[in-house]
Amino acid sequence: MAGKNPYMKETAPDPPKTAYRIRFLPMDETVEVDPANLPDRVAGHPGSILQTALDAGISIGYACGGVCACSTCHIIVQEGVESIPDGTDSEVDMLEKAPGLQLDSRLACQAVPDGSCDLVVEVPSWNRNLVQEDHG
Repeated sequence: MAGKNPYMKETAPDPPKTAYRIRFLPMDETVEVDPANLPDRVAGHPGSILQTALDAGISIGYACGGVCACSTCHIIVQEGVESIPDGTDSEVDMLEKAPGLQLDSRLACQAVPDGSCDLVVEVPSWNRNLVQEDHG
């Protein structure tokens, strides 16, 4: 299931305007994000952390196809959360179902950094997808 969640009323945040880096833990992989070359993969909002991770080969589960209809892409933003707009009501509602919820928890499909700073993101062990599925 890829596309748009028909139950969400909120609009997608703007994609990043400037280049930045995301360091993914615990795999300790850093991805350079160039707003002029955002991934083509449709998984979450354009420029989302989920889209960036998947394009870089970093495994994050996303059972709903990245449309904010589950909490499987739950991540913890350890640094740089200020560069991501606040979660929408739909995202907050879904996050409440995620295990291991923390103050800086986000859904990777909804979190779109603006590029104002680098990020450090933890992918919890229960959200690392060991089997790749095609949601397209």
